[in-house]
Amino acid sequence: MIVLKSPREIERMRVPCRIVAEVLERLRSLVKPGVTTLELEAFTITETKKHKAVPAFKGYAGYPYALCCSPNDWVIHGMPNAEPLKEGDILSVDFGALYDDFYGDAAITLPVGKVSNKAHALMAATEESLYQGIDKAVAGGRLYDISSAVQRHVESRGYSVVRDFVGHGIGKKLHEDPQVPNYGVAGRGLSLKPGMVLAIEPMVNCGGHAVKVLQDGWTTVTTDGSLSAHFEHTVAVTEHGPEILTRLA
Repeated sequence: MIVLKSPREIERMRVPCRIVAEVLERLRSLVKPGVTTLELEAFTITETKKHKAVPAFKGYAGYPYALCCSPNDWVIHGMPNAEPLKEGDILSVDFGALYDDFYGDAAITLPVGKVSNKAHALMAATEESLYQGIDKAVAGGRLYDISSAVQRHVESRGYSVVRDFVGHGIGKKLHEDPQVPNYGVAGRGLSLKPGMVLAIEPMVNCGGHAVKVLQDGWTTVTTDGSLSAHFEHTVAVTEHGPEILTRLA
């Protein structure tokens, strides 16, 4: 069931979404060679507490951390660990927060020091595809307009969109209907209406789209070992067009 949010509820959602945006912005300056993702985890928990919010992922379906940290060929759901980041790595960081009964959710992929042109190009194309999808999150459009826009941009750059994991509705639950695939045929899917709030999140691989989940039951990696990037925003569908709730400016 899709839950439409009232203007007042969307206003309430701005708070956890801004918390998510602020934490991710602070993490940008912390991601560098020699830092561990466990250190990023500790920082995130401290910052979330300062905002009197709750980390959305910690304890969700048994996940033990506040952050998902996925380097290089890890796609999503990577658990923080004590291994130092290395020059040339890329790191996808996914974070959610709960405040006043509502959730916010966003993700970014960051360079660790100086990275290759190949890595830069992947990150740029993935972030661009996110905004291509957001531009289609308009009242009266169709859900797969978003999906198709992401897929077209990604594949035009020679990359693959992950198909086993998708974006989602968000509100009083972290994951609500509808699912938001990153591939599909424009003009299909449910009609988009004001009050829908969607977490749109392209996951893009340099190689093929196939992924696998490791034995920990969470960490998802590219099957062919290729680099992967992940960007996400929480977006409200309004009468005046899409509004990105997890953007600072």
